[in-house]
Amino acid sequence: MRIVLIGYGKMGKEIERLAAGRGHHIVARIDVDNQAELSQLSKQAVDVAIEFSNPASAFANIMTCIEKQIPVVCGTTGWLEQKAAVEAATAKNQSTFFYASNYSIGVNLFFKLNKILAALMSGHSEYDIYTNEIHHLEKKDSPSGTAITIAEGIIDAYASKTKWVNNEIPAANEVAIWSQRESIIPGTHTVKYISKVDQIEITHEAFSREGFALGAVIAAEWVKDKKGVLGMDDMLK
Repeated sequence: MRIVLIGYGKMGKEIERLAAGRGHHIVARIDVDNQAELSQLSKQAVDVAIEFSNPASAFANIMTCIEKQIPVVCGTTGWLEQKAAVEAATAKNQSTFFYASNYSIGVNLFFKLNKILAALMSGHSEYDIYTNEIHHLEKKDSPSGTAITIAEGIIDAYASKTKWVNNEIPAANEVAIWSQRESIIPGTHTVKYISKVDQIEITHEAFSREGFALGAVIAAEWVKDKKGVLGMDDMLK
């Protein structure tokens, strides 16, 4: 499979290593120094794009791929206020857009566990909900996309919660996300339910970027000949 990497930082390099090990060919590496080269690529030369850039450039990168009908697998977070425009463009251009806030298989199982636990806890108002995310100092967005997905999962399943807040004392209808940036930690996410007498806690801790990168490569393999707006739930089915 012919892959263009959009964003060639630590994640891009890890994706390249794993993709090459699975027999794929990297036809281009797009980064801040050669951004214009993306517009020169065609769907005849590329099977799929994998986009892990930054919040400021992700939307433009994705739209370029969609308009060229190059399937794009995106893992950049922090730009989702523009996601509706991407979905509309995907339909208009009969293209392919795959998005996940986190490509780790373990994290996506954690998302499902989080929803189940939230549904079980919804009738027990004596427990306060606390979520925490810790990432490396280079991460630009806060809270993380994964933390937002976790909070939204709680809101979907917990009757009295309607919104999330970041690094703020929550109101009764809010889920608090507490975000930390420390050293080189790849990513740790925790959900706690705390009462006066006990605490229930679930945690996902990533040990390296490899799980995220491998999931992105698997998504690129899966999405190659598909159309529409897709995500990890579609792939894991």
